[in-house]
Amino acid sequence: MSVFNKKTAIIIHDFIMTVIAWQVSWWLRFNLDIPDNYLEISLYTLPMILLVQGLVFWRFSLYRGLWRFSSLPDLWNIFRAAVFGALCITLVLFISIRLEDIPRSILIMYPVFLIFLLGGPRLGYRVWKDHSFNFKSVTDGQRVLIIGAGHAGEMLVREMLRKGNYLPIGFIDDDLSLKNSEVHGIRVLGTVEQLPAIIERYKIDIIVIAVPSATSEQMQRIVSGCEESGIPLRTLPKIHDMVSGKVVLSDLREVLIEDLLGREKVELDWKIIQQGITNKVVLVSGGGGSIGSELCKQISALNPAVLVIFERNEFNLYNIQRMLENNYPSLKMYAILGDICDRAKVDHVVANYKPDVIFHAAAYKHVPILQNQSREAIKNNIIGTKILAEFAVKYNCNKFVFISTDKAVNPANVLGASKRAAEMYCEWMNIKSNTRFVTVRFGNVLDSDGSVVPLFREQIKNGGPITVTHPEITRFFMTVREACQLILQAGAMGEGGEIYVLDMGEPVKINYLAEQMIKLSGRVPGEEIMIVYTGLRPGEKLFEELFYENEHKDSTVHPKILLARHPAINLEFLPDKLKIMELACNEFDEDKLKALLHELAPELQSQPQQNNVVPLNKIFRDAKDS
Repeated sequence: MSVFNKKTAIIIHDFIMTVIAWQVSWWLRFNLDIPDNYLEISLYTLPMILLVQGLVFWRFSLYRGLWRFSSLPDLWNIFRAAVFGALCITLVLFISIRLEDIPRSILIMYPVFLIFLLGGPRLGYRVWKDHSFNFKSVTDGQRVLIIGAGHAGEMLVREMLRKGNYLPIGFIDDDLSLKNSEVHGIRVLGTVEQLPAIIERYKIDIIVIAVPSATSEQMQRIVSGCEESGIPLRTLPKIHDMVSGKVVLSDLREVLIEDLLGREKVELDWKIIQQGITNKVVLVSGGGGSIGSELCKQISALNPAVLVIFERNEFNLYNIQRMLENNYPSLKMYAILGDICDRAKVDHVVANYKPDVIFHAAAYKHVPILQNQSREAIKNNIIGTKILAEFAVKYNCNKFVFISTDKAVNPANVLGASKRAAEMYCEWMNIKSNTRFVTVRFGNVLDSDGSVVPLFREQIKNGGPITVTHPEITRFFMTVREACQLILQAGAMGEGGEIYVLDMGEPVKINYLAEQMIKLSGRVPGEEIMIVYTGLRPGEKLFEELFYENEHKDSTVHPKILLARHPAINLEFLPDKLKIMELACNEFDEDKLKALLHELAPELQSQPQQNNVVPLNKIFRDAKDS
């Protein structure tokens, strides 16, 4: 039902209640046996009663309040409208008929009945919808403008009125039909476009975004409208990040870059995912890293029989173990300190726990560092993957999910080439064994270890400057939660041999990322915090890619996951090459290792700094159309 129709229904309801209140007053006055002449007078005066009372309803803005958010200010409004209406009616009757044949008791009973008849349905609807009611009115505090007049905004205002630390001044909402509506007596003042004028007019101290379901585009638009004011900005977490379904003031936090670059909540087929995790033994390598630890959290919520966390960083292992013990006390978990390049250790762990599923997240991933240390990249990313994969096959692991990167496509650096070689090895092992090997490829994860977000945050904290390599450099980004959810989904879908590619959305310019982080910190880009361009680093590309040119992009049952199909590759040479690589690692022969890496990933030899990339959103549209 449209808001217009809702308001029409409310007006009709209130006029009916006015008629009932007026007539019931007459009937009770005469003990339900009203004489004919008095009945005639009550009906004769009824149009005038409706006209006067209707004008009073309009004057007291009785139709601005939303029934499901009815509160004490709304009841107070009804009380005033009923009493003032009775006084006006008395005055009009006196002027018109000198109150002749109008019992005075009726003019007293009428507003009493009207208050109950108008307030009762409103409160009943509120209790039915929300099972709660707020008896607090506005108090002193910081003057707050709330963006979003929905359910979250209502709960937030109710909490503010109850605690009294904030003074809610008004709402902002782009739903034009809500203009001048009221929630707990707080009016919807306008839309996001009108923010600057509203902020100045009402002397706002703080702005709160109460739209937990907002997309990144909506958040960008809202934040852009707020930034010029220089007023502190707070927001509620996303719906799926809230601990409970209720909004409390303690949920308020600063707006993060993830709010601007993250996407809408990913819809997953949890039934399929649970079938692959619940009551299974699951091993996560690199379980203390940014991707690995988030995988461990999500896997723990799916009731695995056993979760084995394999991590070589002692402190990271301690952190994830403590967190899971606190949040999942019934989880059967083993935190194993070890290195995937330690063949004896990997053999012992896989033989002892016999995992049904392995998520291989352990990897070196810092481009500039690895560019000059090929041995460590190859040893960890290729040989480590080879060792873990071999023992997965030896001990009959059902599924091995390898987590790759967009840098493995047309690799311009040692990191990308090492991950591409690992992709190829997983494909080879899938052909030669009963273990199902599935590869998941995606781009950068916001705020992950070693990413630009924590670097920029530290540079802003130190007063700048922020260092960006090139004004045109772009990267794909997604949140760690979204990445891991899609990894679980892709892993559950995979039957073996697939390379799944996650929908990374639109690429983001790194200088835009820097500017937004500066603005969110309350500073002015280019004035208070400078952005300095340092030039592309060795092995760094302007644009990342997620597909090779010869890979066919197939859609899958999940709209955010594509399948990269490529022509058959002869991989018979691969085991021998990796054996030679392993020997070269033991001999610290960097030149030989680089030569072998070039053989496995020929693109590494002459990768241009700038490459032409088909936008990923076009790829996904084309795949869906085909």
